[in-house]
Amino acid sequence: MPYDQNNKKDKAQETRDLFKKYSLNRETWAKHAQEDDEFRLGKQWTAEQRRVLESRGQAPIVVNRIHPAVEAAKSMITANRPSFRCSPREDSDRKVANVMSALLSYMYDISDGRTVIRNVVDDYYVKGLGYINVYQDPMKDMGKGEVCIHDVDPLDVYVDPNSRHRMFDDAENIIVSRLYTRDQAKKLYPMYEKAISNAAQDEFDTDRPSTEREDDGIASFPEDTVTQTYSNPWGENDEYIRGYERYYKIMVNRYRIFEKFSGKEDLLEADAFNQYVQRPAWLVQGQPILDEKQAQELIKQLEMQLAQQYQIIAQEALDRGMKVEELPKPPKLDVQKVNVDFLINKGFIEVAQTQVQRVHMCVIMGDKMLYERELPIENYPIVPFANIHTRTPFPVSDVRMVKNMQEYINKTRSLIVAHATTATNVKILVPEGSVDMKEFEEKWAQPGVAISVDMDNGAPMPVQPLPLPNELYQNEITAKNDIDHQLGLYEMMMGNTQAAPQTYKATISLDEFGQRKIKSKLADIEAGLTRVAQIAIPLMQQLYNTQKIIRLVNPNNSMNEYVMNKRLYDDKTGEAQIINDITVGKYDVIVVAGSTLPTNRYAELEFYMDAYSKGLIDRQEVLKKTEVFDIEGVMQRTDTIQQLQQQLQGSQEEIKKLKGDLQTRDRESVNLRKKMAVNKVETELDKVKNKSQAAGTIYEKRLDDMLAGIKKEVATAIKDMSSPSPSKEAAKKK
Repeated sequence: MPYDQNNKKDKAQETRDLFKKYSLNRETWAKHAQEDDEFRLGKQWTAEQRRVLESRGQAPIVVNRIHPAVEAAKSMITANRPSFRCSPREDSDRKVANVMSALLSYMYDISDGRTVIRNVVDDYYVKGLGYINVYQDPMKDMGKGEVCIHDVDPLDVYVDPNSRHRMFDDAENIIVSRLYTRDQAKKLYPMYEKAISNAAQDEFDTDRPSTEREDDGIASFPEDTVTQTYSNPWGENDEYIRGYERYYKIMVNRYRIFEKFSGKEDLLEADAFNQYVQRPAWLVQGQPILDEKQAQELIKQLEMQLAQQYQIIAQEALDRGMKVEELPKPPKLDVQKVNVDFLINKGFIEVAQTQVQRVHMCVIMGDKMLYERELPIENYPIVPFANIHTRTPFPVSDVRMVKNMQEYINKTRSLIVAHATTATNVKILVPEGSVDMKEFEEKWAQPGVAISVDMDNGAPMPVQPLPLPNELYQNEITAKNDIDHQLGLYEMMMGNTQAAPQTYKATISLDEFGQRKIKSKLADIEAGLTRVAQIAIPLMQQLYNTQKIIRLVNPNNSMNEYVMNKRLYDDKTGEAQIINDITVGKYDVIVVAGSTLPTNRYAELEFYMDAYSKGLIDRQEVLKKTEVFDIEGVMQRTDTIQQLQQQLQGSQEEIKKLKGDLQTRDRESVNLRKKMAVNKVETELDKVKNKSQAAGTIYEKRLDDMLAGIKKEVATAIKDMSSPSPSKEAAKKK
């Protein structure tokens, strides 16, 4: 957004004035946050307390219980990487939602998200407030730019003190400010080198609160080097300049459109709306269509339907005797080519001019404003993670809640050490004037040396200190447990075997129950991560407007590839089609609950193994829950082994089948040979039988022939006997 030079000067001065105002309002909280940070790192005694203890002969001992407790809590909350899930608001964006989820994971990877979240959680516990900045880095990806995240020091952020919202949505301004050297600022903003050189140098003010904790030199904090440089007149660069990143919300005009025929809803800027209303559109039989290809397909389909209907009607008319010239003319398709403005006037598209909030950003160095821009988001890109929110921008940390307990532990341990020192150095009551004290002390310090005294003036009498009560030691242990419980930790969760139950199932159950308190902290972290994703999506839609390929490495060492804004051209029509266009659409983002908390891998693995044994899941899902690094290689080798086993099993079954066939053939061959032998014997027997039958038949025939001959002879004889002889007949006639 262009501004004249005077307006830039006014805005730079306004930002500097707001910075001073916000700095004064947060002074108390900043001091507490710095003190809590120092206290966590071991600066737990003030200079006055240390002087008093040393005057009493007590050692200012620090038994730092807060630091390991914070580290344990941080380790639990950041045990796993968060899982982002995008859901579209329209059905047309359903395919792109998966790409948006992958983009959020990609942003997490390129920004070293694990380290960012660990730093934020550390600030959340120690200072009560952590910040993540979502921004566009134009230098990354060979100048094409990336959307990234990074953590911000809470003491560098200045928020409107009148804010009440947990995410500071109602804050009038949010300013991120810190000191830079001029060389550092020029490298950060090389295109504004001249303005940085001409910027007025601020007064020396690190704006870092000082505490009463004694500086032992063990830990250093931001801008400590600034003090050292300013105190050193021969420093290489003693010229510092304060930089400001100011964010505030403005109202801008937008056009909300709703297409009744498609259900699509969008919010357009003035230029985009002017282009939208000039887009061509088609009215096909009164039905509005914005896509030319879809309109042509519908026109062709309707023309074919009308032609078929006309042919049927015409044929029926001809069948009834109507002449061809009497037939009605074919109906014409009602097609109108219009523009979107025509559809708006006809009421097919609703348009409402409205005002929406957008975040305005301006960057200032010293008294010079470098640049400003309008961000495509309605929430601040500086996302807060508030711990104990008091409906102010100044939440309370867990360290502040347990500082008294830590001081009690230190004082108790100091008393115990002082008592042990006293017990090992016996005090002697010596009558005044009875001995030479210097000589007495020298001899008393030497072992095995006899000391002669005048008993008339009284004898030296040793004084033993009273023993400390056992309750004192128990109170120290109780105070340590109170600190752990305040941070949502329990002894068993940190590996204390004495606090663990005897059974495996009970240990798993208590471990899960013990995470319920820390899940309240996790809800704060997940709410902030959800806001981070909601801000990142419109920044991605603005930045990633060309084809881009991203690759994600999965925990099982496999890789997924996603392509967005891919242009495909139709060889026939020459039209371009964009695949996975992320520049359009609205998406809702959630972070999977419990995604970053640790899980008991043994219990989880046992659960998955049971599901695998029952056939509910496959072995790949089980391997994902193991610590096997090369899961893909294991799966590949397992598949190869399984294939070989299947081939071997198939070969064995084939061999078994062939053996069975061979045995069957052997049995059939034996049976066949037996059958052939039997058939041969039967054939021989048949031959003998046939021969015997033939012989019998022949014999019977011969007998029959002989019998017939005999019968014939007998008949002839009988005949001869019954009939007269011819000679007698002749003689009789004569």
